[in-house]
Amino acid sequence: MSLKVIDLADVSERCQVLRAGGKKLVATNGCFDLLHVGHIRYLQAARALGDFLVVGLNSDRSVHQLKGSGRPIMADSDRAEIIAALQCVDLVAVFPQIRATQFIDAVRPAIYVKGGDYTHETLDEQERAVLADIGTEIRIIPFEPGYSTSQLIDQISKTKS
Repeated sequence: MSLKVIDLADVSERCQVLRAGGKKLVATNGCFDLLHVGHIRYLQAARALGDFLVVGLNSDRSVHQLKGSGRPIMADSDRAEIIAALQCVDLVAVFPQIRATQFIDAVRPAIYVKGGDYTHETLDEQERAVLADIGTEIRIIPFEPGYSTSQLIDQISKTKS
């Protein structure tokens, strides 16, 4: 397992040290089930916004609750290791909740990033409340058309038939 993958319990302390050292923290989160070029471009753009990128990864149970039957495709430990292998990612923490509120509160980022399939208004209300309490700037990175895990799964299913 990569040294970049840490327990959610350790995220708060690590990020506090980084902030105290003057680092501008950027955070994002998601399922990242079957990594594709849209994910790579998104994470690179997120990292470019600050000094340090922390990625929150939905656990297997929360991915199943969010995405439904047959998901996730890969275990959270595998997804975490793959995300951590990216040069643009500094830390990865798996979180068990459906919503990222505890992850966000632990990181307390200067900037929180979501993909263009979200708007400020469609972000979860509880996540927005935590971000407002922290004083975090929310940035939406434009969606990469033509890239989605669901499309990839459909394409793979069709080739198997």
